[in-house]
Amino acid sequence: MNINKELDTRGLNCPLPILKAKKALADMDSGQLLKVVATDAGSVRDFQAFAKQTGNELVEQQTAGADFIHVLRRR
Repeated sequence: MNINKELDTRGLNCPLPILKAKKALADMDSGQLLKVVATDAGSVRDFQAFAKQTGNELVEQQTAGADFIHVLRRR
């Protein structure tokens, strides 16, 4: 996967990871990939809801230790 931008939101709680992702996606071109690394367990369902509401594609979600990794494709 060719990630275009990576965002580290570790230590931030809802809704900050979503707000930072929304801002980052606004500066990206259609089809580009954004990787968000978070430590908030609630971010898993938050990013699922965010993708449905905004039309951005949630390409992948995974857990790596204490990190939750979300990959979104800009619509």
